[in-house]
Amino acid sequence: MSFTPPTLEWLPLAPIAIVLGVGVLGVLVEAFVPRSVRRTTHLVLTFLALVGALVAGALQWQDTLSTGGVSLFGGSYQLDGPALALQLTLVILTILAVAVFADRTSQGQDAFAPTASAVPGSDYEELARREGLEQTEVYPLALFGLGGMLLFVAAGDLLTLFVALEVLSLPLYILTGLARRRRLLSQEASLKYMLLGAYASAFFLFGAELLYGFAGSVNLSEIAASTGAVVGLDGLLLAGSLLLLVGLFFKVGAVPFHSWTPDVYVGAPTPVTGFMAATTKIAAFGAMARIVYVLLPALEWDLRPALWTVAILTMVVGTVVAIVQTDVKRMLAYSSIAHAGFVLVGVLSFNAQGIGATLFYLVVYGFATVGAFAVVTLVRQTRTTADGTVVLGEATHLSQWAGLGKRAPWLAAALALFLLSFAGIPLTAGFAGKFAVFTAAVDGGAVWLVVVGVLASAASAFFYVRLIVLMYFTPEPENEGGEGVTVVRSQGFTTAVLVVTAAVTVLLGVLPGWLLDGLGEAAKFLP
Repeated sequence: MSFTPPTLEWLPLAPIAIVLGVGVLGVLVEAFVPRSVRRTTHLVLTFLALVGALVAGALQWQDTLSTGGVSLFGGSYQLDGPALALQLTLVILTILAVAVFADRTSQGQDAFAPTASAVPGSDYEELARREGLEQTEVYPLALFGLGGMLLFVAAGDLLTLFVALEVLSLPLYILTGLARRRRLLSQEASLKYMLLGAYASAFFLFGAELLYGFAGSVNLSEIAASTGAVVGLDGLLLAGSLLLLVGLFFKVGAVPFHSWTPDVYVGAPTPVTGFMAATTKIAAFGAMARIVYVLLPALEWDLRPALWTVAILTMVVGTVVAIVQTDVKRMLAYSSIAHAGFVLVGVLSFNAQGIGATLFYLVVYGFATVGAFAVVTLVRQTRTTADGTVVLGEATHLSQWAGLGKRAPWLAAALALFLLSFAGIPLTAGFAGKFAVFTAAVDGGAVWLVVVGVLASAASAFFYVRLIVLMYFTPEPENEGGEGVTVVRSQGFTTAVLVVTAAVTVLLGVLPGWLLDGLGEAAKFLP
């Protein structure tokens, strides 16, 4: 009796292997490396892992375009054009987000609690703060979350999708509860995110079970093939598909599965909010696009009313509720909900052009989102006492941003650029992204979705422009009761992130064609 060992291509798995491998190494660093050099060790390992994953993915780009991709483990892992494009985007955005994680203000503090296990307000927490302890576990946690996202966008069966969903979610639940200030709010956000995430995972898993009952397989391609062969089980197919999408709608923050988004965005440390807002949405939409274009083409007309309803509600609710917000982070949270609706317009175009346009939109949205939340980390509240002025947490109330254009003109200009991109103003990347998805949707027959999207986009300009007017045309508020606002200086990481994200936002607004063409060539899923 002879045994034939399986052949395994390591290069397609290299980005995931590098990221998760260094994440495990980071756990060992926490256990064995002295505290005095632990942060530096984590930073070196994390950035080396991310750059290595980026290089490993980039080396496969041309081969993937020419061959259409590679399928491994019986179709469980499918590295095709969309998957690789999303993986590269996720790695680049994580490099930027981790740079914001690592930054310290002029007070020598980062955004994370000195020790997560301390009871908020306890003597132990105060002692840890005075001793200068740092929560360096955030770096391996970010790598584990990224590893799950990289697998999520390339998963070719429902079981792998579920495992990847949990791998990316659990680190985010922890990271959400690690804010240095407003500890109770941060822990409440973490608990809410975890509980609602568990419900969403249950919906996803129940949908996967129904689809397995329908097709006798968890492979997306085999389920798609069964839609034309299995008779009498249409109820299982439709119910399973809808429940599967509910789990993904939760991750992208689509209405009515969006209730976690504003509270988690506000409660989480702001660098984590930027990381989560950009990368999680990209990963979830990548998985959703694969399901829609591989599993559901035969059900397009059956599911179209439900999918259109979700897309319209997401655009309208996200835009309308964002208008009445007075907190910057909460406003950006509802803005992200509205943008989830715009991306859904591209996904629901049901054509190859829609895939490329969706990928482009996710890229430009991700860069602007990381940049916008990076700006928020630098605008802080202050309190003046007899002992001097103390710098507190982020100044998130809209009134506190008045006059920022005079106090910090370059910082205000960067935020204004990101806001104009979110609004879809011409010569910004956001305009090119919205134009691409709306054009694809019109070609796909989703004209009414485009009409709602254009109206919602026009209305959203109000709350973006309102913040710009506050920064440039409203006098700086007077310090009352010793309360004020200042712009803190960073070590340079956040400044570098702002330069990169602003440059990309301008470049893709002025010259979007090269990336649109490249993503259009990659816009083909493996069957």
